[in-house]
Amino acid sequence: MTECLRPHDLVRLTPRAISRIEQSAPAWARGSLRDAPWATVRRAYVSGAVAVGIRGPLREQRFAASARDAEIAEVIRPEELIDTVPSRDHGVFAALGTVVRAARARQLPVGPIGAAGFELGTGVRAVHNASDLDVIVRAPPSCEKLQSFASDLRDLGVRVDVEVAFGNGYGVALEEVVRGGPVLVKTPSGPRMLPAFSIANAAVQSLIAEAELTPKPALVDRRGSGAHVDLSLELLVRSAETLRETFEAVAAESRGAAIDASLRGRLGAIGREGERRMLAVTGGVNTHRGAIWSLGLLVAAASLSRSRDPETIATVAAAIASISDATRGAYDSNGARACARFGVRGAAGEARDAFPHAVQRALPALRAGRERGRPESIARVDALLCVMTTLDDTCLLHRGGAEALRAAQQGAGATLAAGGIGAPGGALAFDALESELLARNASPGGAADSLAAALLLDSIERQTWA
Repeated sequence: MTECLRPHDLVRLTPRAISRIEQSAPAWARGSLRDAPWATVRRAYVSGAVAVGIRGPLREQRFAASARDAEIAEVIRPEELIDTVPSRDHGVFAALGTVVRAARARQLPVGPIGAAGFELGTGVRAVHNASDLDVIVRAPPSCEKLQSFASDLRDLGVRVDVEVAFGNGYGVALEEVVRGGPVLVKTPSGPRMLPAFSIANAAVQSLIAEAELTPKPALVDRRGSGAHVDLSLELLVRSAETLRETFEAVAAESRGAAIDASLRGRLGAIGREGERRMLAVTGGVNTHRGAIWSLGLLVAAASLSRSRDPETIATVAAAIASISDATRGAYDSNGARACARFGVRGAAGEARDAFPHAVQRALPALRAGRERGRPESIARVDALLCVMTTLDDTCLLHRGGAEALRAAQQGAGATLAAGGIGAPGGALAFDALESELLARNASPGGAADSLAAALLLDSIERQTWA
């Protein structure tokens, strides 16, 4: 359940949860829980649990806590409250009706959060005379409907604060979206300034989104380092940020260029310089060597073709990847050695084949999850598992041999067959998969790279951040 919950969902806590939380809660929080056993999911990550907040009668009274799956008795989503009739008249609720009508006219999923959402969901009076109306709209920041939606919310008599929720638990203020330019985004890891959309920025953010995605089997995520003793989430994020200059140079070099050996040589030189800077930042740890290759090719192809279509971009990238780089000397890596030993194509083969696991496996799985109404994090984990079922992952082969690859493919398939990570049976199968990989000290790094590539292609297609 915890992975299906999203920021601003209301959760009714069990007596067991309340008893545990009250042991460290201030007096006002204990009183609030006695009046109503409800909490609000907050934007943070807690290992093995969901982060929640307890509301007090005063605006400044907020207490951070956590709840485990078994401690949550009921969940109410903000979208489920739009037709709830308030128990009293108030300008906030009148304004909410206008906001809902404006959102429905544009087919934008919307729901009340904050004081209005809490009162409608729990029946506890939370809206005061000076209360603002807080609502959440689920849409990518690039959605063209948001501009006109914002216009309809002017002069409602109360202040309306709209959070545009997107991606993996991210949220940004509507007023920042319509203003344009860099925006301050709320993420589970804290606030982050995202620059205006560009292909290079999308590549960086796709790497960060892949790193932050939780849970991933034996990979670095918000829970820890998985099977990687030399990696951490903080290091991966810092490494990804370092690559922005590399991706910007790749995009600039490719714009208007011809697909030939000269371009291939120039891109190779940019990539090697990016790798040098990456290793300098990480102290020699290989965090994103494969990503410089795969995402670099996709950035080049998108810039050169000026297309937003994933298949077109992947096809152009394959044409670039198929040209030998005469300026590069002998290349040695763990992946290259695994390719030679086990006779697989690896990252180079994926690129020359137009990224089939990103385009034909991850992207369709991602879209299917969204169409079924799955939370974005669930859709992304299932997309990763879909890749794992068929990819000859050189990271797994290098670290654990053919047995590790077979265990990963079978475990990923079993998780999906049980309904995916969001289903109870799928969650159990996922835990078994992760335990097996950790015991073998192996992780599906190649599948993670394919997911990052899919997130980049999806980001370019929708013109928003991953």
